Amino acid sequence: MFEEVKELIIDTLNCEEDKVTMEANIFEDLGADSLDAVELNLALEEKFGISIDEETMAGIKTVGDIVNYLEANK
Repeated sequence: MFEEVKELIIDTLNCEEDKVTMEANIFEDLGADSLDAVELNLALEEKFGISIDEETMAGIKTVGDIVNYLEANK
């Protein structure tokens, strides 16, 4: 699951592969802004066939948060 999320993040945020770790903060470490977060949310929903509401997405801060959410809700 991490590798799939990592590839999606690299493609969506255009960030360096070695920066994408489970502990990486999407905003502080990977340089995402609010528009990037919306694009990432849409990409995650499309790839994994799920819906992530705004409240849940607001609580997601790290790559690990995304992976954990997807594993719990797949």
